[in-house]
Amino acid sequence: MQAGNARYRTADDLPETVIVFPLETALLLPGGRMPLNIFEPRYLEMVDHALRHDRLIGMIQPRLDGALREDGEPELCDVGCIGRITSFAETGDGRYLISLQGVCRFRVSSELHVKTPFRQCRISSFLTDLDADAGAADVDRPALLKAFRAYLKANELDADWDSVSRAENATLVNALSMMAPYGPAEKQALLEAPDLKTRAETLIAITEIALARNDDEFGTSLQ
Repeated sequence: MQAGNARYRTADDLPETVIVFPLETALLLPGGRMPLNIFEPRYLEMVDHALRHDRLIGMIQPRLDGALREDGEPELCDVGCIGRITSFAETGDGRYLISLQGVCRFRVSSELHVKTPFRQCRISSFLTDLDADAGAADVDRPALLKAFRAYLKANELDADWDSVSRAENATLVNALSMMAPYGPAEKQALLEAPDLKTRAETLIAITEIALARNDDEFGTSLQ
């Protein structure tokens, strides 16, 4: 997996512990790019720390049931995705604008007791993610594009179909999953899908459910 100037090939290239950034509905996938506007002091310090070390940040959602720790911070989902900071800018008003490129997913083994204002976890990485194209040939591309077209049409949206048609399967599945305007549970399901084929099937199923729900609401409004 290439992320910026770094290449991640084996477990030795990945950390055993990682900074984590809990953010609801934020889905980062291997190879995907996520822009972030950082303004909270503890997360500004988090970025400074990452830049001084390995440039890696683990994106993860708060636990879906809303459970909190004793200190009021949210418990975390079990699975997140490591991202490498590939671009960085200061705004002049105290914010950082960064971009993360997804490297691989991880499972939280335990949360560390740290003195830093940002959280850190011991993790085990999904090494199969380091092969960016693994399973790409098994994706049902026509079914994915059909569902995507239907969703855009139902919501009166447009897309750059030239770019979509040129995108490789892995890029297409992960980009559409990250762009999809679904809730935390759907985002986590897409993240935890074991392979690209299953992720594409999950995205198609979620989209079809959303379209059916829209049709029901439209039909109800006419009665």
